[in-house]
Amino acid sequence: MSEMMTAGSALPLLCIPFGGLLLCIAVMPLVAAHWWEEHQPLVVALWSLLFAVPFAWVFGLSHTLETVLECMVNDYLTFIVLLLGLFCVAGNITMEGDLAGSPRVNVILLTVGTLLSSLIGTTGASMLMVRPVIKMNAWRRNRAHIMVFFIFLISNIGGCLTPIGDPPLLMGFSRGVPFFWSLGLFPVMVFNMVVLLFVFYHIDRKRYCQDIAKGLKPDIRKPGTEIRLEGLHNLVFLAMIVGAVILSGILPGMEAFQDKAGHVRGIPVYGEVVLGFPAVIEIFLILLAAFLSFKTTDVQIRRKNHFTWGAIREVAVLFVGIFITMQPALMLLKTMGASLGLTEPFQMFWATGLLSSFLDNTPTYLVFLTTAGAMGFGEGIATALGTVPVRMLMAISCGAVFMGANTYIGNAPNFMVKSISDENGIRMPSFFGYFGWSLKVLFPVFLLDMAVFFL
Repeated sequence: MSEMMTAGSALPLLCIPFGGLLLCIAVMPLVAAHWWEEHQPLVVALWSLLFAVPFAWVFGLSHTLETVLECMVNDYLTFIVLLLGLFCVAGNITMEGDLAGSPRVNVILLTVGTLLSSLIGTTGASMLMVRPVIKMNAWRRNRAHIMVFFIFLISNIGGCLTPIGDPPLLMGFSRGVPFFWSLGLFPVMVFNMVVLLFVFYHIDRKRYCQDIAKGLKPDIRKPGTEIRLEGLHNLVFLAMIVGAVILSGILPGMEAFQDKAGHVRGIPVYGEVVLGFPAVIEIFLILLAAFLSFKTTDVQIRRKNHFTWGAIREVAVLFVGIFITMQPALMLLKTMGASLGLTEPFQMFWATGLLSSFLDNTPTYLVFLTTAGAMGFGEGIATALGTVPVRMLMAISCGAVFMGANTYIGNAPNFMVKSISDENGIRMPSFFGYFGWSLKVLFPVFLLDMAVFFL
C-alpha cells in the first residue's frame, strides 16, 4: 500500500520530461532553429530517457517496458501508419489551374475541407487540401493566417460528425456509441464553422488588400477559371484507408477476434502487451494503399506538389517522444478523473478540451467518457461504459475534437500542416504565436459554444 502511495505521489514529478519536451518544441525553433532541426531525434531520445529511468525506479523495469511497449504498439504504431498512408496518398493528388487565392475563394476551400473532414478524417482532409490551398495563395505575402484557420477548421472542428472524422469518436464507437449518433453534432459544427469563417473572411480581406496594395498579383495568364485535377485514381486508395479505419473500430467487437475472456486476439509482444489482429489488418491495408498509390502515380505529380518526406519525418520523431513521455500525465488523469467533480456538460466540455489541447485527445476522451458512464445516469446514450446523457456526450465529444485545435500538438494534422506550410515558404506562427491565435479566436467561440449548447 505504501509503495502504491509512493508511486501515485511520484506521478506529478514524472510528468516533468513531458513538460520539458513540450517546452523544447515551443522554444527551440525560436532560439536555435537550425540546431533544433538537425538534433530533434537526440532531444526526443534525451527526454524519453529522462522519463524512463525515474519511471523504472518507481514502478520497476518490467512495468516500464510494458508501459512503453503498450503506447508504442497500440497507440503510436497505428497513429503514425495512418498519417504516413494519408500523407502518401494525398501527396499523389494534385490540383492545377488559375483559381487564385482570394477571401471568397479561401472561404470556399475551407468550407469544402471542413465538410470533407468527417468523411475522410481530419488527417485525410488536411493532407488532401493543404497543397491546393498553399498553391492558390502562393502569390500572397500575408498567408500564415490562412493556414491557422485551416488547422482550426479542417484539421479539427470538421471531424466531429462521424467516427471516421477523429480518433476520439472512433474510440467512442468501439465502446458502444452508435455510429450515426455524432451526426447530431451538425448544428454545433455549423455554428462554429460560420462564426470562424466570418472572422476569417474579414481578416483575410484586410490582408488581401494589403498584398494588392503592395503590387502583388496572382499569375493568371488567361481569363476564366480552369481547374485540373491529376492523380484522381488515388481516391480509391483514400477510400481503402478510410475503410481500414472503420474496420479497426468494428472488428474488435466481433467474436471471431475475441478470446474466451472477451479480450481482442493478437500477437503477444511482452507481458500483457498484444498487437491485436484488427490493428494488424488496419496497418496492412493502409501500407498497401500507400504502396499502390506510389506504384500507380506518375512521379511528376509529386514534383508538382513539391512532395518531400520532411513533414512526416518531423511528426514521426516528435510524436514518438510525446507518446512516451506523456504516459505519467495520462496515468494521473485516469487516477484523478472520477474525483474531479465534473457533473455538468459545460464542465466536461472544458476539462476534456483543455487536456486534449496538450495530451492525446483519444485517451482523454475515453477517461471522461468512462467517468460519465460510471455516474449512474438513467437516461441517455447506452454505451459499454454505462449510460451517458446526450448533452454530456456532446460536451465530451466536442471538447476532445474542437480543442485539439488549441495547440500544434493538440492533433497530429496540426503539426503536419505547419510542417508542410513551413516547407513551402509560409512563415507559420511559433508554438506560442499559434496559441495566441487560439486565445484570441477560438476561446471566444468556445465560450459561445458553452453558452449556446452546454449550459
